[in-house]
Amino acid sequence: MTNLSKKEYAGINYFRLIAAFLVVAIHTSPLTELSGTADFALTRIFGRVAVPFFFMASGFFLFSKTEAGKLPPGKLAVFLKKTTVLYAIAILLYLPLNIYAGKTEEWRYFPNLLKDIVFDGTVYHLWYLPAAIFGACIVWLLLKKLKPGPAFIISLLLYVIGLCGDSYYGIAEQIPFLKAFYQNLFLFSDYTRNGLFFAPVFFMLGALLAGPIKRIPLKTCLIGLMLSFALMLAEGLLLHGFNLQRHDSMYLMLLPCMFFLFQSLFFWQGKNLNDLRNLSLIIYLIHPAVIVVVRGLAKAAGLQGLLVHNSLLHFLTVASGSLAAAIVLVMLLNARRAPNAADSGRRQKDRAWAEINLSNLQHNVQVLKEALPAGCEIMAVVKANAYGHGAAQISNCLNHIGIDTFAVATIDEGIHLRRQGIKGEILILGYTPAARISGLYRYRLSQTIADAEHARELNGFGKPIKVHVKVDTGMNRLGESYQHTSEIASIFDCNNLNVTGIFTHLCVSDKLEESDAAFTDQQIRCFYELLDELKARQINIPDIHIQSSYGILNYPRLQCEYARIGIALYGVLSTLDTNTKCSLALRPVLALKSKVALVRTIAPGESVGYGRSFITPKEMQIAVISIGYADGFPRSLSTKGHVLIRGCRAPIIGRICMDQLMADVTKIPDVQRGDVVTLIGKDGSEEITAEQVAAKEGTITNELLSRLNDSRLQRIFSNF
Repeated sequence: MTNLSKKEYAGINYFRLIAAFLVVAIHTSPLTELSGTADFALTRIFGRVAVPFFFMASGFFLFSKTEAGKLPPGKLAVFLKKTTVLYAIAILLYLPLNIYAGKTEEWRYFPNLLKDIVFDGTVYHLWYLPAAIFGACIVWLLLKKLKPGPAFIISLLLYVIGLCGDSYYGIAEQIPFLKAFYQNLFLFSDYTRNGLFFAPVFFMLGALLAGPIKRIPLKTCLIGLMLSFALMLAEGLLLHGFNLQRHDSMYLMLLPCMFFLFQSLFFWQGKNLNDLRNLSLIIYLIHPAVIVVVRGLAKAAGLQGLLVHNSLLHFLTVASGSLAAAIVLVMLLNARRAPNAADSGRRQKDRAWAEINLSNLQHNVQVLKEALPAGCEIMAVVKANAYGHGAAQISNCLNHIGIDTFAVATIDEGIHLRRQGIKGEILILGYTPAARISGLYRYRLSQTIADAEHARELNGFGKPIKVHVKVDTGMNRLGESYQHTSEIASIFDCNNLNVTGIFTHLCVSDKLEESDAAFTDQQIRCFYELLDELKARQINIPDIHIQSSYGILNYPRLQCEYARIGIALYGVLSTLDTNTKCSLALRPVLALKSKVALVRTIAPGESVGYGRSFITPKEMQIAVISIGYADGFPRSLSTKGHVLIRGCRAPIIGRICMDQLMADVTKIPDVQRGDVVTLIGKDGSEEITAEQVAAKEGTITNELLSRLNDSRLQRIFSNF
């Protein structure tokens, strides 16, 4: 897969809005009063790029890791579930309109109802949703069974069949057996513009653009696009002029038009506005209801001549009304998604809290993606409460920016994410005992195979479970030894185990010393030799992942489907003085803060804190700060750590207590109760990094951040 940055997705998201308004134009015919031919060209020719674009965008992101027919586990299921739920909601939304129009009378004959739900949509525009479901499933099956070339040819043949029942029906009906074929076909679907014949080829084009098809230069895109549009215009006008069209959704030249259009959108860069996706979808879904409202209000106000019969003004009114309603609905959705973390954070900000900068998280994702080789995606490691950052909120943010593969340490961490609505694959990196296997199946979790015996335990559950095979190449922790080829091969023979991944862990990838580098090279070599042996046994190799954060920084060119990125995702490294081959502009996601609870003056010779470990050498001002080791701030930093107050460093004095610590603020003027204290993060020109704190403590940032107490520290999530 071509490794696109968020900026390269911007054009796709911007065009979503354009496509949505093209659909509104199709259903309002804005140029009718100006020219019937012009309106036909706009709505029945150029406007026909809208729905294929939506299919291609879905195919592009849904199959974004497709290589030799592979689909990221869980993606299709999530897409189908979301689309089905959306379709059900839309059916209920428009039910009153169908009752008013008398369509429910037709549904008393059950085949009519079934035909509308499965193919035609219960309202004229809702056919898109079942078509998307059909298209995604067909392409998934084709890519699972066939190579991309043959899969595309089959989807193209389906399109040609549909084409002869659509714009070219006037020719097809002249051939008796074709006429009989289509007459029978129309008993099941009013149009061939549906999920069986229309959608698959565009889903396939999107999938291929995310995989094997290479990018072409912008100049070539634009020339191809203009030429294709010109030819499609001529094709559409000729077919219309000779009255050959039964419908007008499908053209021969629509395929090259969409290919060049989609390619050109990769060059349209800018700020990626994620809400455009929801805005465009809502506009598509609600604009028929807005048409009804506009017509009703115009009739009530006596403004039909202005708001209905004036086709251009009618379009503008419906489009602006649909946009306004969509903006309101998106705001309501966003408000609902954002748990009142900020509000609860403000309530607790009088003591101690962690500020989580989601903009920095998104920045880090983009930087890391750009460092990965083509075809390799991020598996976000969110174990230990996302390294102290808040697993559910971090994962939700990552879901919204396109990350759909996660790794946790325990089954309970995985269940927690599922219960918080996290979509995609969730891999448990640790051991799950036989007694908990049912939870894997119920919550659709993927389990790491600890060894062959563990695989047999999981297989004995009797229901399908997704697993990743862990291979031990020298760390001597979890995993079946790379030397036990037969044992590893036997895992693939387990009927109830769906092996979707195989991986190893590099235990000294953070070191560049000659002996450590040699050991890492040996681990990598042993792993790939095992894969070659499995291939020789006719075993299909599932998705591979080897690198963790330091694996990316020191061995970035390893060709894998995933990289398990943990600590680097949060913008820090494990240790302060780390030399790596690759240097990335990561930004810390977490800042740890507290407040001054009390400022007091201490006479010379007085002691501060437990054990009288600090005696004042002179008169001093100290600040008592409301955070301690029970909150996760290390007690071992007593008398050797620092905090920031009013942009200045203040040394920690005395022993750090369970709930408070003390700092010397003698040299900092005007420190007052309520002043913000920064323990990790920036204050003015000063900064204390997590790496610096961990180094003073004698540990690594992974441990430091993971110990931050979730029950005592409020986390405030913000897009700064």
